[in-house]
Amino acid sequence: METASSQPEPAPTPAAAAQPAVRVRLDISYDGTDFIGWARQPGLRTVQGVLEESLSKVFREPIQLTVAGRTDAGVHAEGQVAHFDTTAEFDGDKLVHRMARFLPKDVRIRAARVAPPEFDARFSAIRRHYVYRLTTAPYGADPLNARSVVPCRPGVDLEAMRTASRSLLGLHDFAAFCRRREGATTVRELQRFDWEREGDSLIAFVSADAFCWSMVRSLVGAVLAVGEGRRTAEWIAGLLAETERSSAVTVAPAHGLSLVAVDYPADADLAARNAETREMRVVPDRGCCGGD
Repeated sequence: METASSQPEPAPTPAAAAQPAVRVRLDISYDGTDFIGWARQPGLRTVQGVLEESLSKVFREPIQLTVAGRTDAGVHAEGQVAHFDTTAEFDGDKLVHRMARFLPKDVRIRAARVAPPEFDARFSAIRRHYVYRLTTAPYGADPLNARSVVPCRPGVDLEAMRTASRSLLGLHDFAAFCRRREGATTVRELQRFDWEREGDSLIAFVSADAFCWSMVRSLVGAVLAVGEGRRTAEWIAGLLAETERSSAVTVAPAHGLSLVAVDYPADADLAARNAETREMRVVPDRGCCGGD
């Protein structure tokens, strides 16, 4: 006869079982003016720090975000994407409404939803889209837009800027336009770089598979020098032969730049994209794969 102590332990009930983790995708916008960039820094106000602090209070567990693009100080976002994992109960619509009360007015979670386990906001991304906003108005930026629009000289040569921008399209080593990070490649595929004018507004559209540190603002600053007659389109194309950051390239002010969208593949292709992104980019032989 079995004693009570020899009987097998009862199986845990479903209520006692651990809640499986879910991966959550966030779509985020923010005014970067009063942030020291995206990335968390001790003692400094950053987008990541503000979001993680508020999310951790709501979920009652530490939340750590992975982001599509780590924007610099002063850079804005209208279509930033991040993800995190949680074992807490999750309702996307309720989270969006609740975070609207928790967060300061210069950052918002626009959407929240469950994503596949393979989704990675950084490594799954196919391309990032930025815009840079300028004004040629003689009085400068309108006060309501002054935090996101940069004044430039009236009468810039838009066609010269478009020609210079096209010469940079394609897969290249953009070392001349990037602040180098130890162990990081500066090879990127620039997929779109063009300009539109509407009245006094001048907008650059810049898209690539990824961007290195300060690359977009350096591209805009270099092409703007062509539009203002200080440089030539040939000078721009010649920068692609440089192997180090060029001191001749002026970095455009941060507040004109905004991350507007991030593209991702279909769910079935996420794992393959993650593996591909982690591979080091290698530039093809010079001259085989240039821009348009």
